[in-house]
This record gives sequence, C-alpha cells and structure tokens, in this order.
Amino acid sequence: MSGIIVTRPPKASAQDVAALGRYGVATVHEALGRTGLLGPHLRPIQQDVRVAGTAVTVLSWPGDNLMIHAAVEQCGEGDLLVVNTTSPSTDGMFGELFATALRYRGVRGLVTNAGVRDTSELRAMGFPVWSAAVSAQGTVKATGGSVNVPVAIGGRIIRPGDVILADDDGVMCVPRERASEAVELSQARTEKEEASRAAFAEGKLGLDRYGLRETLVRLGVRYQQYDDYVADTSGPGR
Repeated sequence: MSGIIVTRPPKASAQDVAALGRYGVATVHEALGRTGLLGPHLRPIQQDVRVAGTAVTVLSWPGDNLMIHAAVEQCGEGDLLVVNTTSPSTDGMFGELFATALRYRGVRGLVTNAGVRDTSELRAMGFPVWSAAVSAQGTVKATGGSVNVPVAIGGRIIRPGDVILADDDGVMCVPRERASEAVELSQARTEKEEASRAAFAEGKLGLDRYGLRETLVRLGVRYQQYDDYVADTSGPGR
C-alpha cells in the first residue's frame, strides 16, 4: 500500500471552531438536521470532556501505526487527529507516547475507528480520546498510508480541516464550509431549548408546547379510562 501526505489543507476558522466548542454534539447534530454523527461505536475513554478541533486525517493499514507518526508532523495548534484503517481493526494503535507528542503541538484530542491503549495514562494526562476499541495489542510500523485525505467513519466522510466535535454523547463532523452556519443554527437551537426548559420548569407539558396532541389524534391514539380498558381487553375470547 502506497500513500500520500497532503500538507497545508484548508481549515475551518479558529473562531468558528471555538464557537462550536461551546455547544454539545447533540445540539449541533440537531441544528444541522440530524446529520454529521460518526456512529455510536466511538466511545470516550474519559467522562465530562468536550472538545472541538480541525481534523488531521490518517488512513492506515490495520495493525500498523506508521502513518500516525507521519501525521504528528502535520498537526498544529487546535487540530484533532482522526485515524481510520483500510479494513476493520481493534489493535491498540495509539497510546501515551503519541499523546505526549501531540499535546506538545497543541492537538486537542484523538478520534479513531480502531483501538487505543494506555487509557489510564491518557486520562491522567488529560488527553481526550474517542475510539472504537481499547486493546493492549501492539502494532508494527511497516506499511505506507495517507495523511490529510478524506476518510470515512460510520458512513460519514471526514476531510482534513473539517470541524470535529466530541463529548460524552459521541463524535460528529461539521464540514468546514458549514462551520459558520452551524454556529448560527446551534445558537438558535440553544435559545429554543432554553425557552422549552423554562416552560417545563413551570409544569408545562411537551404535548402542549410542541402541539403533539394533534399528532396523537392524527395517528389514531386515544385515551381510555382504566376500567373500560380492562373490560375491553378481558372479555370473552381474549
């Protein structure tokens, strides 16, 4: 397998990345029409951490972390490393030493469709990671791959410079061209949720606030007193 290392790809603006980082993955996902999630299989090794950064992408051979070493050189302040393999792999391709090198360069975290190890050390040093697996299985450094090319995770294409958001709810990608729009839509979504939160705190029901009673009627859902329900469901032949 040969490959390519692409240098200086375009990136979303640091201002938009910082703004998106103030919102949770669920909020941005909903604001963008329920798009962008990379799948529920990517889980955090830590809790109560939210990060946003621009993607530096890696496509590696399974069980081979050579191209992660190559990618470190391409990383800078505000980036987030995204690693995928050419076929499924759960090997521990990333650990404490990589995190030390990336933290020096200002990288905000790692998302990988493969495995990681040294999870206790990664938590202790405060380097956030989302992965598909945790495994002590080691890797080799023997096969070429690519850096800063489009990769696919969970059916979603991630390009270098796209915005990656990650928290306890999962990981999502915002195309770099839509970063500013995503900020505006997420703010509107947040304001809408704040209004609903205030209404619910005063005892209002979602059925009324969202006009869902009409939906129930349209779907044929009806109300029935308990005694009538029992009588209707316990008669002869039931």
